[in-house]
Amino acid sequence: MTELRKSCPPSFRTFGLAVQAMVVLAINGQSCPSCVLAERLHSEATLLRRIMGQLARAGLIETREGRDGGYRLLRQPETITLAEIYTALQITGELCRTMEEATGPHPFGVHMKEAFTDLLVELDQSMLAVMGRHTVAQYADKLRG
Repeated sequence: MTELRKSCPPSFRTFGLAVQAMVVLAINGQSCPSCVLAERLHSEATLLRRIMGQLARAGLIETREGRDGGYRLLRQPETITLAEIYTALQITGELCRTMEEATGPHPFGVHMKEAFTDLLVELDQSMLAVMGRHTVAQYADKLRG
């Protein structure tokens, strides 16, 4: 089990916060501390530090300690896709788990769970394909524009 799954359950909210934080970093263009991100996103600094830690481990951002510390993009925002952020947070399969939980342990539910398998794999793949066409820069540009 990954560190993020233990401390910050993967969810689409987590993904939304991660994308917003990456957009803030793209617009800011320099190091940005977690307290500034938290204030800008109206979120908890601790939660954002966990999210940003996962993005740092994926090589999307760097972290700096100390007085002038904070987070900074490691690549140009035009090259960072939403699919990379989604994958870094290990959210893949979230929809699958949710649909599987809805089926239940009864005989009909077990059969439906099996029937959902191909659909859920296809949905995950198509969602990543769509996210792969969107970059952090696109959203930063929308906010600047």
